[in-house]
Amino acid sequence: MRIDSLRLVNFRNYAQQEVCFSDGVNLVCGENAQGKTNLLEAVFLLTGSRSWRAARKSELVSFGQQQAMVSADVFSRSREFALRLGFSCGGRSSAQVNGVRLKSPGLLSETLRCVLFSPEDLQLLRGAPEKRRRFLDTALCQLRPRYAQCLAQYQKVLEGKTSILRKSAERPDMLALLPEFDERLVTLGACLMEYRARFCALLAPVCSDIYSDIASGREHLTVRYQTVSSVSDPGADRKTLERELSEHLASHRQAEMRLLQCLSGVHKDDLVLEIDGRACRAFASQGQTRSAALALKFAERELFFRDSGEYPVLLLDDVLSELDARRQAYVVGHMPGGQAIITCCEDTGRFSGCRCIAVAGGRIL
Repeated sequence: MRIDSLRLVNFRNYAQQEVCFSDGVNLVCGENAQGKTNLLEAVFLLTGSRSWRAARKSELVSFGQQQAMVSADVFSRSREFALRLGFSCGGRSSAQVNGVRLKSPGLLSETLRCVLFSPEDLQLLRGAPEKRRRFLDTALCQLRPRYAQCLAQYQKVLEGKTSILRKSAERPDMLALLPEFDERLVTLGACLMEYRARFCALLAPVCSDIYSDIASGREHLTVRYQTVSSVSDPGADRKTLERELSEHLASHRQAEMRLLQCLSGVHKDDLVLEIDGRACRAFASQGQTRSAALALKFAERELFFRDSGEYPVLLLDDVLSELDARRQAYVVGHMPGGQAIITCCEDTGRFSGCRCIAVAGGRIL
């Protein structure tokens, strides 16, 4: 899987630009705030995923413009594809593959998959559960478009329930709608839980092996999916998950009505990582945290490969400068086998035979 060329129109600080990539390693070099990360963001959007930097699509459109477009020529599944993604300041977006419009941009992941590693990910283990949950969601949305649809529906229903609870102080009659919303949350939540549990079961041993490699076998990393307390086994069948999740929501209903907020559900799931039995979030050193973050990202990359037989495009956003020599060596040594696009302030000389792309002021030099 590789991106041969990328075209941008009114995207971030790029008015109109085209850039070609080679197979293997591509280094995007330039000063800060020139547009290096914007290139990676554009590539990542073509997987159908949300931007990790922008809260709204309007932030992706150049100042003074109403619409933006990102397109690319991609080689995937032994075929050539033309991908196109357009979006407006109003929030609307449209996606095409080979000129055929898709029902949802999330379906772009059937053609292009990427694993993104940014400096923020180096604190993936120390941050709030939301960060690790986003890691799960981003991977699964690319692997299974059905998951992306289910997640979007769940979030919409959750927003509806939250709105009811907040307005119930003035409109108590609205509380009669809660059972209907909870029933929908149970059905969708069990679906999400099933996907997450399966993914984590595959991720855990791969992540553990990679961490052991980075740590030279001196430490052992375990990964565990954590969901609502009433679910005894996240890997159980769908009916069991729905029953236990329903019981959990019912037990929290009175408290939610009293506090006017959603207190529990799969939207609070977490990924628990431990090194030698001690929680990484509380006890891991900075070096251990970075090694575990590397293990998570490279395990994600390996699972993508096992699923499709092709390595996803690896996007590294100024990560190497944040790693010590040993961890840099691991990243460099495990990059062969797929395409990588790496941003950096200058060519470090670590990569031989790579393509160097210079960026300045939203232009490819």
